[in-house]
Amino acid sequence: MYAALTLAKAGKKVILLEKEEVTGGLARGHKRGENFYDLGCHMLHAFDKEVFETIKGIMGDERIEVPLNATIKWAGAFYRYPLQFGDMVKGMPKIMLIRCSVGLLFYQFLNKINPKEPQNAEEALIQLYGKPLYRFFFKDFTENYWGFPTTELSATFITTKMPRLSAVDVIKKVLGKFGVKEKEGGAVESALSEETLHYSRNGAEGMARCLAGEIEKLGCRVITNAEVCGIHREGDRITAVSYRDARKGEGAEEHEISCDEVISTIPIHDFVKASGELAPDEVREAADQLRTKPIAVYGLLVNKEKAINSLYIYYRSRCFHRVGEPKNAGLTVRPADHTVLIVETTCEVGDEKWNGDQSFIDKIAADLADEGICTKEEIVETHVLRTKHGYPVFDLGFEPHLQAVQDFVLSLENVRSVGRQGGFCYPNMHSAMRMGADAADEILKQEAGLSS
Repeated sequence: MYAALTLAKAGKKVILLEKEEVTGGLARGHKRGENFYDLGCHMLHAFDKEVFETIKGIMGDERIEVPLNATIKWAGAFYRYPLQFGDMVKGMPKIMLIRCSVGLLFYQFLNKINPKEPQNAEEALIQLYGKPLYRFFFKDFTENYWGFPTTELSATFITTKMPRLSAVDVIKKVLGKFGVKEKEGGAVESALSEETLHYSRNGAEGMARCLAGEIEKLGCRVITNAEVCGIHREGDRITAVSYRDARKGEGAEEHEISCDEVISTIPIHDFVKASGELAPDEVREAADQLRTKPIAVYGLLVNKEKAINSLYIYYRSRCFHRVGEPKNAGLTVRPADHTVLIVETTCEVGDEKWNGDQSFIDKIAADLADEGICTKEEIVETHVLRTKHGYPVFDLGFEPHLQAVQDFVLSLENVRSVGRQGGFCYPNMHSAMRMGADAADEILKQEAGLSS
């Protein structure tokens, strides 16, 4: 969407094809009954100034500012999220604290004198945090989230997503735990800085709707329920794209759009699939090896004024991994004395979470009740939102498969594949929009070069 906006502002004719019923991708919202439900907890950071100022101008009075307030339930208490080592220290028994600190220092020292490339996520986590801390905190959490052992998860995911804790910082925190405080005026400990997030009274749908509206206002088209089903190629260029009504499936009438340039954010393996025989056999085989983790989000209308004291809370040992209460960020809820909960789960297509089986809904209700969030009787409505392509899976050995697919896309002169699914990576909202802007800018610079 941001790529389309960038090109539309430059006076280009853009057609945006959206497979879903509403725009926004993973950051979209859906209206169910009288209320809006987000497909997860999504709010805009202001880290990218250009992106933020653009969105701010488009949204106008619809944008509301929200102080960041995220927590994680760990060791029977709530801590700020992202979890800081100092917070972990508070939640550990002293013996475990000593073991974990010694383990972390030992593995950092070992990695310095004998550095080795980790072969999987387990080895990468142990290198980062030491074996005791890995077993105490990270192992179960990571395996519950992904649904398979950390030994089957690529080290690439951990080494590109997890921050390294310095031995010096750990020592200071451990000494502080036992009363040896750093003298006044010393270095400031690393902490989660205060931050303002950006949202709307209708939730995540507001930003996507305003973006789509701005694109159309600039004379470009946004077509929803449009599933890409074919790519037409001449030499090393895509000349046309075919799409059909996603609601009608494979038998639906196909429509063809001629194009000079293509920016794709569909899952990169779906792009290869749509390419059909234009993609070599080895590329199609590589694409089949790339997986994404589905997610099922349960939107609950709850007969309660307020349910939690945060924007969202992460949980390590429940049937869900995150619960958000967007009313705390300014979401308008009807009736006004009710609230909305966004309960997030990872799943597999066809399992009880994906299907919304009553047995799993009962598990959610039981876990929410155990956490003191709400009772089963207070849940008025339950809505299930799903996507097959929640998170790219960096399983063991995925890298050569991804490289083969990316090389194929790069061989096409006028195609750029970006975003979480298109790039098979993990950008947040503003980073994904920056990827779109950069792709659009490349097209404009290339055109300017050709015309000159």
